Amino acid sequence: MEICVTKAFEFDAAHNLIEYRGKCESLHGHTYRLEVTVCGRELQAGLLMDFAELKELVSQMVVSKLDHSYLNDLFPQPSTELIALWVFETLSEPIAQRGLQLKAVKLFETSTSWVEIRA
Repeated sequence: MEICVTKAFEFDAAHNLIEYRGKCESLHGHTYRLEVTVCGRELQAGLLMDFAELKELVSQMVVSKLDHSYLNDLFPQPSTELIALWVFETLSEPIAQRGLQLKAVKLFETSTSWVEIRA
């Protein structure tokens, strides 16, 4: 049996897509919603991973770098796909060091459009 926990985050950021023709080539911003899902098989004191610990990890390693930023300063092409992939790569090892697996990262650009990266 696999047990999973998910924590959601929000951050605001601006970007424009380079070499793209359409509305998103112009500077604009989003309130992004990020969902991080961690899975494992063993509970410690009834918990897979404390939500507070997951919040601290994601806040320090991801949200603090992206919130209120101009994403083009961080990514050559700040598409939602590439940002989500960076989040997944950034969090995979620290979560693995806790004996858990990063199962999924969902990054919502809007309430109706998102990217999901799964292990």
